Amino acid sequence: MTDTTDPATPPPFPMERTARCPFDPPPLLRTLQAGQPVSRVRLWDGSTPWLITRHADQRALLADPRISADVTREDFPHHSSSARERSRQGLTFLSVDDPEHSRLRRMVTAPFTNRRMEALRPSIQRIVDELIDGMERGPRPADLVEALALPVPSLVICELLGVPYADHDFFQKRSRLLVDRQAPRDAALQAQAELRDYLDGLIGAKLADPADDLLSRLAVDRLENGELDRLDLADLGVFLLIAGHETTADMISLGTLALLEHADQLAELRDAEDPAVVAGAVEELLRYLTVTHGGRRRMATGDLAAGDVTIRAGEGLILATDIGNRDPAAFEDPDRLDIRRETRRHLAFGFGPHQCLGQALARIELQVVYGTLARRLPGLRLATELDELRFKHTGQVYGVHELPVTW
Repeated sequence: MTDTTDPATPPPFPMERTARCPFDPPPLLRTLQAGQPVSRVRLWDGSTPWLITRHADQRALLADPRISADVTREDFPHHSSSARERSRQGLTFLSVDDPEHSRLRRMVTAPFTNRRMEALRPSIQRIVDELIDGMERGPRPADLVEALALPVPSLVICELLGVPYADHDFFQKRSRLLVDRQAPRDAALQAQAELRDYLDGLIGAKLADPADDLLSRLAVDRLENGELDRLDLADLGVFLLIAGHETTADMISLGTLALLEHADQLAELRDAEDPAVVAGAVEELLRYLTVTHGGRRRMATGDLAAGDVTIRAGEGLILATDIGNRDPAAFEDPDRLDIRRETRRHLAFGFGPHQCLGQALARIELQVVYGTLARRLPGLRLATELDELRFKHTGQVYGVHELPVTW
């Protein structure tokens, strides 16, 4: 087994994509996966954590109890200086380890079960239909990001949490700063503080006049018995609000773009009468695009093996699930979009104890959006050239800033 060694010139991470292949991970990731599946990379602060590129290694490590998600650990491989600073000001269950992780996660698990999320399908369908009605009445071309991709998950998470949707412009602008690794440090810290203050104000109002929403239940049940303090709950609210709309919005827009660029797959989705085909298309788009393209960041708390490399306790890891989901050892012809593919082992939602809490909700939102768009707007097409679109290359979540479409 190879011991840990620092290569002379580790490549910078994140890596650049090829403009002509905007849906594909950076080419260097494929090269590393084939020849050096566990290798050093250089981050913004000069640190050189391990990059893990193979699907099997990623699944094994994400389930390994010697892997820590605790962002307060020294030398944790943060996305940016502002992300490192913010980690000291507010923690959520995704950024701590057991037993604290399990304690906090249990508080919010029940509202996100598959059964409860499935019960939301009719209301999500109503939201999507109303937004498409608005698109049809409005001018063409329309920006699918503003007309559909952002409003759908924002409306749904606002209803679940009890956040006024009328404030969506406020929280969407600030969440964009928090997921942009190149956002100015002071601006990102201010955005976090403003969102925390906003959620704290909502919590105060719900303590005085509880409603039938998640924030009210957490405020009444968890604050009064001392399981959470007010600041903890505000931080949890910020996390749920951002996580509940940001990644799904990017998946809606980027997934729609991918379908528009693969006309045969879009036609198959449009003509399908079996809901299982739509559900399968969602899983394949999740695998194919993997919009969380900054890698899942972890620390080793004990010596462990990845491939033929020994990773020592205290070393950082980045599990690049975007290239893991394109691993030919896990998926045949992985760079081809195939909505009939069997994709149950994809890592778009992570794996292990820290996998995405809201994955059931995201799946239903995506199923409703893709299926309804294909059915109601059969002539949907891109209203510009692909190379004229602005992609979110500096974000922790990948997508497009605008998506002009017509029909």
